[in-house]
Amino acid sequence: MSMLNALVPSGVITGDDVLTLFEDARSKGYAIPAVNCTSSSTCNAVMEAARKAKSPIIIQVSNGGGAFMCGKGIKDPNSAAAGSVALAMHVRSVAKFYGIPVILHSDHCAKNLLPWFDGMLAADEDFYNKYGEPLFGSHMLDLSEEPDDENISICVEYFKRMAPMKIWLEMEIGITGGEEDGVNNEHVDPEKLYTSPEQVWAVYEALSKVGDMFSVAAAFGNVHGVYKPGNVKLSPERLGKHQEYAKKMLNVSIPKPIFLVMHGGSGSTDEEIMTAVKNGVVKMNIDTDTQWAYWDGLRQFEKSNRDFLQGQIGNPNGADKPNKKYYDPRVWIRKAEEAMIARVMVSCDKLGCTGHYEPTVDEPAYSQLGTPKKMPSPVLLMAAGALVGSAATMMFKVVGK
Repeated sequence: MSMLNALVPSGVITGDDVLTLFEDARSKGYAIPAVNCTSSSTCNAVMEAARKAKSPIIIQVSNGGGAFMCGKGIKDPNSAAAGSVALAMHVRSVAKFYGIPVILHSDHCAKNLLPWFDGMLAADEDFYNKYGEPLFGSHMLDLSEEPDDENISICVEYFKRMAPMKIWLEMEIGITGGEEDGVNNEHVDPEKLYTSPEQVWAVYEALSKVGDMFSVAAAFGNVHGVYKPGNVKLSPERLGKHQEYAKKMLNVSIPKPIFLVMHGGSGSTDEEIMTAVKNGVVKMNIDTDTQWAYWDGLRQFEKSNRDFLQGQIGNPNGADKPNKKYYDPRVWIRKAEEAMIARVMVSCDKLGCTGHYEPTVDEPAYSQLGTPKKMPSPVLLMAAGALVGSAATMMFKVVGK
């Protein structure tokens, strides 16, 4: 059993366990994939991949992903927050059975999406008041399009609200180019795609006065979406300059004092990824590649079984032969999951986190909402539904005030 098993429990982790995990990644030179999920199916695929890779994992939800989880037919302005809470509750209900550590995280939140952020924090506070830990372990604020002073000051105010619950804050300074999930930076000034050491230090200096549970997504030419290697100029070596500058300002011996995050990694070369990790990246976002993998699994299944998917009855084996075993969603969705599982495992390998955690299931009974400090174990599944309702009620009051 690896040393990490003795440091971090399996299931959804929060607070000090999140900090311990990121410290382990930084000290041992690996990073953890953070995979955008939009459904219970994709969440399960990610956790299964982590179990097979013997790796910790991060499941993250975007504003659009949360809205999709709630239901595209719901037009309520709070749907993204409600769906994000529902996704988090699903993961908490089943994560323990996968036997690996899972961090629940929310992805890019621009200034216009702050009501979504407020809704999730309301759910965190409700969960914390009941069980002694927040619903999510980590949230991201992406105010990189705002002036640096405004970006940092807003992050500080939210961090003050998050710190008592020991929720990790990820913030972005410098802009990730391209387009993803409604955030479009395709025409941004190229200079803004590269963050300076002074900018990163300004973030560290401000946030460290509040707490130590934060990371910085510093831009080094990153672009969302997929592209051919060489079409985008990544400079991951710049991250080392940020660390050197912070080390000098802090006058400490630790070589990488800042927790860094890599966005827009689709299409990056293995060398670029490992350079980023070497320079203190402990988390890398994965979205575009796993979206393609999920679709490609379904595409391949349809291609191989097309003659059995043209009607409920009738196929090459006979005009009266049923096709249910082909069009049953549990069949073709599973093929999509299997392809996504394989791709997430590739990311685990590329980031060096494969083999760091021996999967273990300590309490394989009933549905468990992680390992909250005050929650009795085992917890009946109905508790999850009740909690979603109460958290959503509080969330709507906060968002709609």
